[in-house]
Amino acid sequence: MKIVHFSAECYPFAKAGGLGDVVGALPKYLNQIGHQTSVLLPYYARIELSENERSLCFSTSVTLENNEFTASVYKVTDEDIGFPLFLVSVEGLTDRPNIYGYEDDAKRFVAFQRVGLQFLMAQDDLPDVVHVHDHHTGLIPFMMTQCPEFEKLKDIPTLLSIHNAQYQGSFPHEWGGLLPEFPETHVGLLDWDGMINPLATAIKTAWRVTTVSPTYMEELQQHANGLEGLLSHEAQKCTGILNGIDTETWNPKTDPFLEANYGVSTFAKARKINKTKLCNAHNLDPEVPLFGFIGRLVWEKGADVLVQALEEALNKWEFNVILLGSGDPALEERFKNLSEWYQGKVGAYIGYKESMSHEVYAGADFLLMPSRVEPCGLNQLYSFRYGCMPIVRKTGGLKDTVVDINDGGLGVTHEETESGQIVSAIERALQFFPKQTAFRKKQKEMMQTDHSWEHAAKKYASLYHELIKPESNEQ
Repeated sequence: MKIVHFSAECYPFAKAGGLGDVVGALPKYLNQIGHQTSVLLPYYARIELSENERSLCFSTSVTLENNEFTASVYKVTDEDIGFPLFLVSVEGLTDRPNIYGYEDDAKRFVAFQRVGLQFLMAQDDLPDVVHVHDHHTGLIPFMMTQCPEFEKLKDIPTLLSIHNAQYQGSFPHEWGGLLPEFPETHVGLLDWDGMINPLATAIKTAWRVTTVSPTYMEELQQHANGLEGLLSHEAQKCTGILNGIDTETWNPKTDPFLEANYGVSTFAKARKINKTKLCNAHNLDPEVPLFGFIGRLVWEKGADVLVQALEEALNKWEFNVILLGSGDPALEERFKNLSEWYQGKVGAYIGYKESMSHEVYAGADFLLMPSRVEPCGLNQLYSFRYGCMPIVRKTGGLKDTVVDINDGGLGVTHEETESGQIVSAIERALQFFPKQTAFRKKQKEMMQTDHSWEHAAKKYASLYHELIKPESNEQ
């Protein structure tokens, strides 16, 4: 099958969160099992993209609200990526350093989608399936089926993957001129609560909808930032497929970011070396338990409650904390203050540093994930891979993947994102840590769990096959 992915993120070229990890891995693993999979990504002005050789393969223009923009599509020539990557450039819109955060993001992503579809129209060999990710590409199923400009694509099955339903990309109907012409009688497909809502539109118009874990799909029918009724109504075409991790990128045996590489039989000594380096870099004692947090400092991740819980726990017990993340400026300031108040016990890096995230997984004893919302969660899967025990709130993909040690599992779980419950979870972890024989046995089991993309890729391939017309399957 020939599958084309549209996404705002793709690791290692443009990543703000788990979406980038998924789109950087799933196409590669689909290709490894015999499919032809490619990715279309906006051509941001980022060093990760500028360093790669590329060739121009398509030139066009796009008119948005009576303004014409020059556009091009480039193919990255590096075959080591594992899949063809096409960069969509719209002059004055995509050529900015940040992925998100501009006032005209709606215009930027509509332009990306329209030029991407023009590129598909120009191909002799059309894809069998178009797979779109989150609201940034959510208008593609609508444009393929409702806009005469893209009529050639109307019979191609579309699949929407929801990575985070809290973000929906809504904009007013007055901006409807960003879209190509379509029958006015079909404007209801765009509307949700009086706005053009790209995520709602994709849920209505895509052939199938997936989320990144089975539990998250169930949760969305109760809590989806206003889309609960729509998802319940469309439940028959929705399914949850748990994300995998790229075991080539995330491999402690070969990880170039680690001081000491290791496998299942050599992890104890090597992890101690990695922990010592990490602790020394942040003036922490490597002889006491080390808890890590990697993520956005936002409400969804429970970062506000985590600060309060850590203050209480640090006053009670002897342990260290290493924090890596950025987000809400007020929460950034609270985490900075925490590291100053507890010097020698808390290290904080405000920002994101890919190398440091690998170092935390390979050096910390526990990983804190007190999320209020966690559609799938990849951090707990990375921590398993590296032998770092996750401490998680039972929600979304965290609930699907982490079973408590008291129930024979490999992590510590709590029910709610509440300070007292996080403190209790930290206490249970601290009580388990001195039992080094049992703890190392759990670490070994963690490292042997299979959360690779191979399994998830086969599930997606099966879903694609269901979407393709019978005559296509016979070809």
